[in-house]
Amino acid sequence: MSIDYEVEYNNRARVPDHPDIFARWARDAAAYRDEAIGEGRAELGIKFGPSPRQIIDLFMPKGGGSTSLAMFVHGGYWRSLEPASFSHLARGLNARGIAVAVSGYDLCPQVTIGDIVTQTQRACLYLWWRLGSRIMVSGHSAGGHLAACMIATDWKALAPDLPADLVPAGYSISGLFDLAPLLHLAANADFKLDAAEARRISPLFWPVAAGRTFDAVVGAIESAEFLRHSKVIAQEWKKHGVDTRYEEIAGANHFTILDTMSDSDSAMVARLAELCARVQNQ
Repeated sequence: MSIDYEVEYNNRARVPDHPDIFARWARDAAAYRDEAIGEGRAELGIKFGPSPRQIIDLFMPKGGGSTSLAMFVHGGYWRSLEPASFSHLARGLNARGIAVAVSGYDLCPQVTIGDIVTQTQRACLYLWWRLGSRIMVSGHSAGGHLAACMIATDWKALAPDLPADLVPAGYSISGLFDLAPLLHLAANADFKLDAAEARRISPLFWPVAAGRTFDAVVGAIESAEFLRHSKVIAQEWKKHGVDTRYEEIAGANHFTILDTMSDSDSAMVARLAELCARVQNQ
């Protein structure tokens, strides 16, 4: 049976109330920024690259002190959204004593997806040089793709003084890992992918070091293709010695899957905190 790629990969069309969800994200994010700024534990718009979108918003937990570090990479199909829409997702981990960096990047078609991978690597480099902490990276949708890329990055090849396991654990939410299907989308006018480039920037095919930890989670009511992506990377990376975990979040679509990430008592935040603890204890 042939796949209708536009139907499978157009999440905004699949979730007609997505504008209301995005507006709620913006309100919640602004409220959390105001709270964190008022408490002196937010540093916004930290530049790690030359362009205006290459920034990190850093949210520290109350009380400060030595802490583990998580990074969240936003989605938007590599073409939209920005860190400021996701500030509230730091709330859950901050409440558990974990610092959260929300990173941004330039967008297609002004840059390529490969450029965005490189920019996200640079964000990790900046955090290491600034804070000296290994990083647990999470990301949503396009950010899920980027989180997987960080797990499989050869950090020593980028800078010999980096730890090989700079990003030893990741949590991908509704990510895409084999980008070949994007060749069939109208959106490829912005991505500008050909078959070779799609494979080059697909983390499913990257060599990944044994001993990494990677969760691939997806909303149970997302499209069959999005379910497939998370299942396949969990299966394939497990063969290479990665401690992988696949999970479907009951009742969640591509956007509501993020709802519990701001709740410190949620199962999602408990798992993220567990991954951060593993990173800190390595």
